[in-house]
Amino acid sequence: MLSDVPATFHHHFQDLTDPRVERTRKHPLINIAFIAVCAVLSGANSFAAIHEFGTDRRSWLARFLDLTGGIPCEDTFRRVLARLDPAAFEKALLSWMQAVQEATAGRWVAIDGKTLRGSYNRREGKAAIHMVSAWATENKLSLGQVVVAEKSNEITAIPELLEVLELSGAIVTIDAMGCQKEIAAKIRERGGDYVLAVKQNQPTLYEQVREAINEGLEQDAERIDEHGTEEKGHGRQEVRTYAVFPAPESVDPEGLWQDLSAVGVTFSERTDSRGRTGLEGRYYILSRLLSAKEFADAVRGHWGIENQLHWQLDVSFREDASRVRTGHAAANLSVIRRFALGLLRRETGCRRGIETKRLKCALSEEYREKVLFKA
Repeated sequence: MLSDVPATFHHHFQDLTDPRVERTRKHPLINIAFIAVCAVLSGANSFAAIHEFGTDRRSWLARFLDLTGGIPCEDTFRRVLARLDPAAFEKALLSWMQAVQEATAGRWVAIDGKTLRGSYNRREGKAAIHMVSAWATENKLSLGQVVVAEKSNEITAIPELLEVLELSGAIVTIDAMGCQKEIAAKIRERGGDYVLAVKQNQPTLYEQVREAINEGLEQDAERIDEHGTEEKGHGRQEVRTYAVFPAPESVDPEGLWQDLSAVGVTFSERTDSRGRTGLEGRYYILSRLLSAKEFADAVRGHWGIENQLHWQLDVSFREDASRVRTGHAAANLSVIRRFALGLLRRETGCRRGIETKRLKCALSEEYREKVLFKA
């Protein structure tokens, strides 16, 4: 069943540049990458745990790797992943993931940032690493990520991420930080459409969108495309209403926002256990006139990146607790965690949580192989 697996994995990692001097390479780079992925998948959250996994599962790993040089030590994993280019490493992992799972056409892609809090190093004056990630909300799959450069922000990192994504037919959602003309243009250039949140960090655009929506809401109710949802839980009730309108010329009179075609609004009415009610409105610009239902799916899908990616990384992979700080090591471990999470979500035979699936990978070779290799 797994005769083609080694060749497949090697194929996607063969162009990955080894940062070590050739004469010092006791362990092939493919061994370090494969063992690290398998270990994190099976519950390892540190370099020591990755080494122990390799030692304990040596006979299983030997089915796929040339282990003539043995299992790399903890320091080898740390040194290599600290020097390995995160963008190139992620590209190899992404290529492998795409080979085992076909991307959904017309997918929703959510882009958002997350800080690796444990990477902060006060002694060396090193700020915590901040990552910007792309998340396929339908597949629940990480599509890519970039490290935000120190003394920079998400505005400069998002275009770098967009440059490496396949966006043809996709609808990209970004919060207000990414509501920038250059980012909107880059999404369209890459073949995607955008749904961008608008807040008062763009005061002129915010007022123009708000006025356009107020005018739209004054139309005959039968002409307004609306979609509503209602949720109850934890003593609260939340009713959400979504509406989309064609964008009048007044929203972008100078045509500064590429292909801006529609404006959208969500109203959230929350009632708590004491009967207190609050109303919140959020505004958006769109490059495609979606139906209210499609717009709702895009907005709700974007919120999912917090629960399905960021929350899982912190709770199931202990990402914020990680104290790895050397070189690119924190970023590369973050890359591995995101793709391990994607592999675990892809496997639907076990209907348990991510932590339980990681434990199952540690205990069962059959299940580990299923998660790693079965399309």
